[in-house]
Amino acid sequence: MAELENPNVMPNLITFLSSLLQKVAESNDANRRFKAQKVSVFHGLSRPTISIQNYLYRIYKYAKCSPCCFIVAYVYLDRFAQRQPSLPINSFNVHRLLITSVMVAAKFMDDMYYNNAYYAKVGGISTTEMNFLEVDFLFGLGFQLNVTPNTFNTYYSYLKRETMLQQCPPSIVESSLSLGRSLNLHLCFNEEDSTHQNQQLAV
Repeated sequence: MAELENPNVMPNLITFLSSLLQKVAESNDANRRFKAQKVSVFHGLSRPTISIQNYLYRIYKYAKCSPCCFIVAYVYLDRFAQRQPSLPINSFNVHRLLITSVMVAAKFMDDMYYNNAYYAKVGGISTTEMNFLEVDFLFGLGFQLNVTPNTFNTYYSYLKRETMLQQCPPSIVESSLSLGRSLNLHLCFNEEDSTHQNQQLAV
């Protein structure tokens, strides 16, 4: 999508996406005391010191993948959250889920991409761990990697609209009816619903 090649578009989208994931992670962190959550290979022993926004910018800077990969990674995170409800996105796993989703998206979307060892360096983990994360992520998705143009446009339109709203005066934002109005614990557009009106990995 040519619009994503605009150097002013992607930084704003990444800022909003990182903010969205931060809110989702914090919400699920708070719910850990009320609802059991499984520990997976994506979980770190402690919260990473780097913020989600800085981590996502690091991936954007060094992965050198096409901009559409970040939209597809967003779709993958949504699918993962829907298919793995006992593994919600939280502050202990969001960084590993991010680096893995972008790497898988790059492999699926781009003709040329870096190998797992390179992504491991970008993500600050070992190559062995990156390999394990990739396998678990693929199984978590049920190997459902194809993203239709309609699905891509739905997710991109949501991110684009919410990014624009963040730049508007508070009075305009408050009066808008955004999909992110209600707090959900994962993203999720229901791709089986052709209208895409219901759920969202959004807050």
